[in-house]
Amino acid sequence: MTIGLIPGSFDPFHNGHLEVVERASHIFDEVVVAAIRNPQKSEALFDLDERREMIAESCAHIPSVRIVSISTLLVNVARDVNATAIVKGLRAVSDFENELQMAQMNRSLSGVETLFIPSSSDHSFIASRLLREVARFGGDVTPFVPPPVAKRLAAMYPGGAS
Repeated sequence: MTIGLIPGSFDPFHNGHLEVVERASHIFDEVVVAAIRNPQKSEALFDLDERREMIAESCAHIPSVRIVSISTLLVNVARDVNATAIVKGLRAVSDFENELQMAQMNRSLSGVETLFIPSSSDHSFIASRLLREVARFGGDVTPFVPPPVAKRLAAMYPGGAS
């Protein structure tokens, strides 16, 4: 059985993330989406449980998806879920520079390979950081996020996220 592990902070989960999960589901028998609390990023908009719920609801149409939360080294999670590969989405060359370094470190630590999936041009500009800012200032982010995420953003920023 092949297992793809897709890690990320997913704060919030958006259509670019969903595209990577959907595409990975055609490559792997199972896809494990791992929501991470990233200490290098600013304060989280949604807690890990909320993010897990949004991801699960957004991916409900993909039967091979499992959602987990992690607060340890990614390679430990890869081992725990028997991941065949770590899967990362790429939007731009700047993403590749950072992701390549992490992929090399993860392979050195564990032997687990990383598979890069480039996003479609429809999603290449979407970033969680931008979505948080647009929603916070009253902009409509519904074209960029799955409906369960839009609903939560609208509740958080009435009149702004929808």
